[in-house]
Amino acid sequence: MTTDLPAEPTTGAPTSLPAPPTPRIAASTVFVNLPVRDLDAAKRFYEAIGFAVDPTFTDEDASAIVFGRSIYAMLLRPEYFRTFTSRPQTDATQAIEVITALGLSSRADVDAVADAALAAGGTESRPTQDMGWMYSRGFCDLDGHHWEVLSMDEAAAAQAFAQDAGHASSGA
Repeated sequence: MTTDLPAEPTTGAPTSLPAPPTPRIAASTVFVNLPVRDLDAAKRFYEAIGFAVDPTFTDEDASAIVFGRSIYAMLLRPEYFRTFTSRPQTDATQAIEVITALGLSSRADVDAVADAALAAGGTESRPTQDMGWMYSRGFCDLDGHHWEVLSMDEAAAAQAFAQDAGHASSGA
């Protein structure tokens, strides 16, 4: 699996596609907070699929999982998760609120992460999707949280979107 991080932070947008609009206020880091039943098992799962535990932000109640230069999941014991909200927690094995997607460098990386997730006890959430310009797979972690991993061919995506735009403008 590719582990090289870009020298400069990027928007994550493919360079062949038009740049996304600039937000008025731009976030520099993403933290996805997830309640987990067994913190140690969850840490082992994410390490097994190729990501890292950040010991600086890990204790008996929480663990930071590093996905990239500024992308993290905070795994939180349910009782600690409750200190951040008064709303009830969802059982992710029974209902879904969000699908978190991670863009990877290649199809091989997508397969490596998804295969490792299944080998580490995760479950496949849907069949592999190959749109030509984008390749993706989905899995649920040990607590039922839904993840997608994908790789996009920037040039093919730009061509596909240009063709779609041409069809839309011609009324096809």
